[in-house]
Amino acid sequence: MSHNETPGSVRIRTDDGNEWRFDAIQKAARFYDCNRSNAVAFACEDVDSLVSAARDVLEREDLTCEQRREIAETLSTRAVRFDIETSVSVSTKGEL
Repeated sequence: MSHNETPGSVRIRTDDGNEWRFDAIQKAARFYDCNRSNAVAFACEDVDSLVSAARDVLEREDLTCEQRREIAETLSTRAVRFDIETSVSVSTKGEL
């Protein structure tokens, strides 16, 4: 989106079952020690970096499967879930 297409304001609905959004924004503003608008922008920018970093950690080869599962469970949130999959496949050449 080019700068001239950027809207002057963006509305976030906090009614009709979305009241939790206001609480989340307030929490982010306290965390970042800034106003609500900046808090939303900071959180949006940070989430991509944090998820990418979490993925990098979970893909480390020096971790056991159990360690990966524990880390994934710890890092999962209401909106982002990390799952660890292990699979074993066997292929045969058929009967000799």
